Amino acid sequence: MNTLWRFSLGGLLLMALSGAYAEEPLGCVEVTVGGYRAPNYDCLSQQMGNNPEGAAAAEKNQEALNVPVNKRPPNQVGLATPAATSTRMGNTFGTSVKPQRPPN
Repeated sequence: MNTLWRFSLGGLLLMALSGAYAEEPLGCVEVTVGGYRAPNYDCLSQQMGNNPEGAAAAEKNQEALNVPVNKRPPNQVGLATPAATSTRMGNTFGTSVKPQRPPN
């Protein structure tokens, strides 16, 4: 039981020390393995997430993506367009209701 107490006390001490150092912003570390550089993307993402201007830009980007259905182009909503219909009908577009078929 004494050994268990020492391990848990050491674990608590280690957690307390790691928590104290985790609050300080540290620079991102890049690692080079076999001549290839690998940046720490988690660290870079956290730095980008803490930017208030970046949050406002992300919000504007999301608003731009949420275009109402009546303002979207027809091909994004699944409607037929003259170009798509012309491709499907071939040279009979505008002259026949039957699409062009290649000769057998």
